[in-house]
Amino acid sequence: MEFVRDVMSTDVEYCTPLDNLYEVSVKMKDLNIGAIPILEDKKLIGMITDRDLVVRGYAEKRSGSNQVTNVMSEDLVTCTPDTSLQEASQLMAKHQIRRLPVIENEQLVGMLSLGDLSTNQMSDNSAGEALSHISEENHLH
Repeated sequence: MEFVRDVMSTDVEYCTPLDNLYEVSVKMKDLNIGAIPILEDKKLIGMITDRDLVVRGYAEKRSGSNQVTNVMSEDLVTCTPDTSLQEASQLMAKHQIRRLPVIENEQLVGMLSLGDLSTNQMSDNSAGEALSHISEENHLH
């Protein structure tokens, strides 16, 4: 059995509550990523996605100088490095998420993405199953 620690990304870029929407947007563009964790004193307090920027930010007429804490998601689903890949993919499918923060001792130690699952041959097609569930649910809304 393989675990999240075997395939997760450990070099995770992040922002802090001091950052604003413009700074997060620029970081996403520069890094070509769609989600950034928000850390305060090394503790994960939220996530902000490109969708959050649009739906909770700009569509709500929030300016680029608005704080990330006003649009970030705070009710997060996380896992640990010792979570099995199968359990992680089930969490991702159940909660309709493409990125799963990895927490150890209350600190962010990595990020698991559908891409990480898909490159792992031992994942029992976990990424495909998770993506199909996520795509089906998103298509229904």
